[in-house]
Amino acid sequence: MKTYVALGDSFTAGTGCAPGESWADLLAEAIAGDEGLIYENLAEHGATSADVRRQVSRAIEVEPDLVTVVCGTNDLLLRTGDVDDYSRNLGAILHTLTSFRPDSMIVTATAPYRWEFLPLGPRTQARFEAELHALNTATRAVATLYGAETLDVAGHPGLSRQENFAGDGLHPSPLGHRRAAEGFRALVADRFPTRIREESLR
Repeated sequence: MKTYVALGDSFTAGTGCAPGESWADLLAEAIAGDEGLIYENLAEHGATSADVRRQVSRAIEVEPDLVTVVCGTNDLLLRTGDVDDYSRNLGAILHTLTSFRPDSMIVTATAPYRWEFLPLGPRTQARFEAELHALNTATRAVATLYGAETLDVAGHPGLSRQENFAGDGLHPSPLGHRRAAEGFRALVADRFPTRIREESLR
């Protein structure tokens, strides 16, 4: 039986959708197969990369075959850290995971370059976009260093479609979660044969 652990912030925790309908929940359902799956979602709403770093100790206890790690945006939104802090934390997360479980698959993701439906002033928007570009550069570099896969969310055409976002303009809508699940599912399919609900992309 395979084991999947999801680490991260509100994006992974499922803010914007009903319990059991987050992209991580849907991914777990897709890879469970006939043998079943041990699945833990340790993500927390509002978590920064430092908070996610503290989630790792529980993750390694369950000896995961697959780990998803998505964080960093709250470091910028909440002004709790900068891109250098994020890079160090993500590096520490991936170092710990690969040291304790070198054969596990680790997947992370870039962040949108901008949120078109989040009301920000022009100066704040410009600063945030520059920081997000730097954040994504750091994500790709750290992921490459530790052999992690990266789902490239940045620049995805779906980011300009309001139907993919909850009312706050920041978190995915239920449809957005389903589409994110499909992106992750495609990325892990070579190692984890998957099936997904027929209605998942409707």
